[in-house]
Order: sequence, then C-alpha cells, then structure tokens
Amino acid sequence: MSRIGKRPVELPKGVTASVSGQTVEVKGPKGTRSFSATDDVTIAMDGDAITVTPRGTSKRARQQWGMSRSMVANLVEGVSTGFRKELEINGVGYRANMQGNVLKLSLGYSHEVNFDVPQGVTVTTPKQTEIVVEGIDQQLVGQVAANIREWRAPEPYKGKGIKYKDEYIFRKEGKKK
Repeated sequence: MSRIGKRPVELPKGVTASVSGQTVEVKGPKGTRSFSATDDVTIAMDGDAITVTPRGTSKRARQQWGMSRSMVANLVEGVSTGFRKELEINGVGYRANMQGNVLKLSLGYSHEVNFDVPQGVTVTTPKQTEIVVEGIDQQLVGQVAANIREWRAPEPYKGKGIKYKDEYIFRKEGKKK
C-alpha cells in the first residue's frame, strides 16, 4: 500500500483541473500544466480532489501509483505557488547579473560565462552574489539551477563557487608543514 499514492491531491482556490483518460490538465494563476500517466494507474476527480489508484497489484503498478500522485501534486503546487531555487555565489570577484534573457557570470575564468535562460523559467539576481530561479515546472527549475551551479561547483577548501542557499559544504583542512 503506497503511503503517498493513497492520499488525494486537494485543489486550492483558484486552481481547476480536468481529467480526460490518462491525462490531467491543471490551470491556475501561474499558468497551465498537464501530465499523462501510464496505463498502470487510474486517475479520477472526486469533487475538488484528484485521486490516483493502481489498476493491479504488479510491482510496476504500485511504483507508478506513488509517482503519478506526486507528479499531479507537483502540477497543482506549480500552477498555484510555483517553485523556487536560490543559489549563492562565494568567492572574490565572483558575481552574476541578468542582461535581457542572458545570465552573465564572472566566476574566475579568463572569460565571462553567458548562460541562456530557457523558456518557462525566470532568473533574477537580487544581489550580485545571489541567483533566484523560479518557474511552474519543478523539473525544469531544478535542472536550470543545477546547470548554473555546474559552472563552478563549490570546492571544499575555501568554499568558493556556486552553491544552493541551504546547502552545507563539507570543509577540508589544508596542507600543514
């Protein structure tokens, strides 16, 4: 019995959903998203909630049950509140700024890194050392944040690089004489 899958997904105010076959379409104040589930689960509307039930007792059906429920819950959260990842830049001379749809990063390389922001995600720089990635698609927001972080991952000796705001960098002690 899936602990996640058996809970219905409640729809908050301002969010509407429609189920047609295996496809769920959710509309909210931030936009519209849809998800197509596999044939191993059944998706149904119960008033102002969406329920997901498995079609059998096979291992695949049970796996898809919890995953499909999580995907639907993420759709609802995305169109109602959205997703957000905050990045922090540490290092002397390391900074970021937005110019149009391009994030310009100075990360200690001999050149400036230009990161093109994909459609569906907004990137802002409240300070020169902070980057905020926001959007309604959780996977896309996380992937964009990971791609930005990849340009200069934090190193363990001085902690220089781009890290998530809530990330802990395990620090190492340097060489001793």
